[in-house]
Amino acid sequence: MHQKIDQPWGLSVHGTGVVRAEPEIARIAVAVDVVQPEAEAAFADASTAVTRVREAIRAHSIPDSAVSSSRLSIKSAYDGYGESRKLLGFRCRVEYAIQTREIEAVQRLVTAIVAAGAEHVDSVTFDVLDKPTMRDRARREAVAAARRKAEVYADAAGVRLGSVVHIQDLNPEMDEMTRGHGGGGGISTDDLAPGAVEVTAAVLVGYALES
Repeated sequence: MHQKIDQPWGLSVHGTGVVRAEPEIARIAVAVDVVQPEAEAAFADASTAVTRVREAIRAHSIPDSAVSSSRLSIKSAYDGYGESRKLLGFRCRVEYAIQTREIEAVQRLVTAIVAAGAEHVDSVTFDVLDKPTMRDRARREAVAAARRKAEVYADAAGVRLGSVVHIQDLNPEMDEMTRGHGGGGGISTDDLAPGAVEVTAAVLVGYALES
């Protein structure tokens, strides 16, 4: 099948860049979630769990400034849907967002928090302190990759690569952190292995061609 280039103008190539780094901080999202038949009992149990969770966090030398929490909320708790829905009682819940630079202690910290009463582990993610610098490096690598590809095409075609006439960012502000963990299930050392923080960039670069 014959294909025609309607507007020939030069060479357009795609480049990608990937930068990886060891994690420097961990962010942990957990919640105290208590259900009791009576609202007063739910509130009391949740308040006790909140106190224990705070003590567990402080015991790991994490300052209060690195911990944010929601207000203690209470609402009706049900089981099932529609006409078969049954009232279980009342649910009290408070959520915590914790940030720590002690990467190696994350496993112990999460285990202690769960034992203290925060049975819901919503997520554990790892990051770096200077993400913009990583993103800049990935973008430079993407442009360099595009140029290498363009030079191969130009050489194969017997022409010289000219100046850059167009640059398009294909995934602005898009990055990937290490895999997240959570779900409130069992916790193991393998589950909380941080891996590496990864940032990607992709670019479309247009070059003029010279004979």
